[in-house]
Amino acid sequence: MSHNEIAKSLELLEKDWDIEPIIKDFHLGRRDDVSENSIKIGDVVFHIPFLTKIKKFILWKCYWPDCSNCCTRQGRLPLTSDDLITIGTGMKYQKTSDFIKNETVIATWQEPSPGGGSTTLTSINLKRKEDETEADDGTHIKCRFLDEEGDCSIHPTRPGVCYLYPFSTWLQNDKGNARVHATFQFTGDCPGFYLDDSMDSMNEILQEYSEIIYDYNFKSSGILFFLMFAFVILYCVLQKLCIRADDICHGHVTFA
Repeated sequence: MSHNEIAKSLELLEKDWDIEPIIKDFHLGRRDDVSENSIKIGDVVFHIPFLTKIKKFILWKCYWPDCSNCCTRQGRLPLTSDDLITIGTGMKYQKTSDFIKNETVIATWQEPSPGGGSTTLTSINLKRKEDETEADDGTHIKCRFLDEEGDCSIHPTRPGVCYLYPFSTWLQNDKGNARVHATFQFTGDCPGFYLDDSMDSMNEILQEYSEIIYDYNFKSSGILFFLMFAFVILYCVLQKLCIRADDICHGHVTFA
């Protein structure tokens, strides 16, 4: 996200929540004393911001049910192979292919690379609204499964990415072994970030998320996911070909 987008999100957030000025400055890149503390919890290396001038960690806690911003302002909801099966089953689909056809959308986008440039990413996403298209990718849309009380109507089979929030996560090669890393997403949408002298107040949360993040990474990067994704791409291509063939047969398509 750009600084302008984060600033707009913070502006909306401050209408309902008190945000510490230091936390706001950090979001907007106005601090010149940012370092990080890397700590291994279970099988995950967490990268926690540390402000050297004031000797404070930036930590997080969830304010649900008073806050459901993570359900109303997500830019996309990527699905793992497990998600495709469990959510489809929970929504009473007999066939995963029917769930994919009716309830998901494929999106491709660019993300900055650590060494500069950008990386092209593609994912199968749960539709946040019934008529969502790829053109809606990256925009803030309230999830259709969020009810008026702030509860998720498909919990506990909601997408794995929902469990991850507010963390982002990635795999890194460590001498031939896959090492799982995680850090916070600072999008300006969450009021749960706070300052503390130590990380003790967040140890229990990190323990809980360590298992969630580790499982998610290997579900989303395993061979089953790639096979499922290849199936989805093939399925969508065939669907388009069938539609075009049907249109041609019924005279709905003309050629110049």
